Amino acid sequence: MARSVRRKLGLLTSVVILVGAAGCGGGGFDDEGSAGAATGEVRMLVNITPNLTKGYWEGLVKPFEDANPGVDVKIEAPTGSGVKDSLPQLLAAGNAPDVVETLMADKVLAPQMLELTDQAWTKDTPLAQQAALDGKVYTVGVGQQAQSLVFYNKDAFTKAGIASPPKDLDELTAAMGKLKAAGYLPLQTAGDYVTGLQLLQLSDPSIATKHPDWYQQVGSKQLGVGQSMLPLLQRYESWIKSGYVDKNALGLDDVNAQTNFLTGKSAMYIMGSWFVRTAESQKPTFDLGVFAAPTEAGQPYPGPQGVTMAAPYMVLKSTKQRDLAVKLVQFLVTDQAAVQSQLAQDGNFRKGFTDKLTPLGQQVQDILDQAPKGVAQGEGYGANTLPSGFNGEWNKAVQSLYTGKSAKDVATRIDSWMGSKS
Repeated sequence: MARSVRRKLGLLTSVVILVGAAGCGGGGFDDEGSAGAATGEVRMLVNITPNLTKGYWEGLVKPFEDANPGVDVKIEAPTGSGVKDSLPQLLAAGNAPDVVETLMADKVLAPQMLELTDQAWTKDTPLAQQAALDGKVYTVGVGQQAQSLVFYNKDAFTKAGIASPPKDLDELTAAMGKLKAAGYLPLQTAGDYVTGLQLLQLSDPSIATKHPDWYQQVGSKQLGVGQSMLPLLQRYESWIKSGYVDKNALGLDDVNAQTNFLTGKSAMYIMGSWFVRTAESQKPTFDLGVFAAPTEAGQPYPGPQGVTMAAPYMVLKSTKQRDLAVKLVQFLVTDQAAVQSQLAQDGNFRKGFTDKLTPLGQQVQDILDQAPKGVAQGEGYGANTLPSGFNGEWNKAVQSLYTGKSAKDVATRIDSWMGSKS
């Protein structure tokens, strides 16, 4: 996903002293990892992007190193196409890092990770309990990303005679008609990952309201993914036929789609909260706003907000530096300056960290605060998961709506794929 480049970190200059226990505190480590020495090297495998550079990561951990003389945190970039590909390779080679960022524990990864359930500091980190597996905490994060957001051109809405953002999907469809009549492409989308992701993001509030235990119902075969998504698929199919989205959108990449929206050619863009950074860096000439994705007609608004953990960390069970690795992760997700830096650098959010939010960022934080609850989406996390590979299959299925398949065809395809994964 496109993220803007932020100024190089040089702001964490004060020496940070960790409060509380020396890092291990509380048990839960029986025969897991090696406690290690009080000094030495801790290897951390991280995601590298244009804004999350190796230099950024090294600056982020320097206060930890300064506060713990003799400790060297070695930042390691992925050896494959990303952390997800690199970690299995490193595990297979017997060369696993001590700490891994980006991934979240699932039934495959959890046996390789150190359980952090008894670490008291984890309880106040975002989504730790929601991401737990069988009640056990393996993954902790810095913040959260809001997923079910609709960014919109306020000037376009005014020109189209739309007084306020739509609260349900019927109102959203009606607004699209007005925007098209006013000369705008109502909803911007693209090919790549964007097509399917946007529909998942749009579905979160309605699906979670209608089926609070959706993942469990799907897992027990009481409900089919395609069956439950069919009404939204049919609505989306009608948007394509009505020209409310570009019928040739699959030929557009995400960067050009964002440019179209931010230069005023389209009126709305569904995307996660990381888009705040991108949008603000482009300095659009129109008044830019954001609202929570609408629910189905008759459902409460705002509905549940799709959320994912931002900057998740795990400690490898194989580590020879267990105590230092745990202490480092504790620093990364609880230290005020470290948390604030990571939130700002990658456009993420956390309750209580609002001092440096921009007006658009504050709107997103308000949406998160006002949502009745946060819910998983797509492949999910913790106890709320679908088979690995679902996001990619869903994306291809949704894209087939642009090439002649019907909403019922898509629903059938998805349910057939789910059946093959049982």
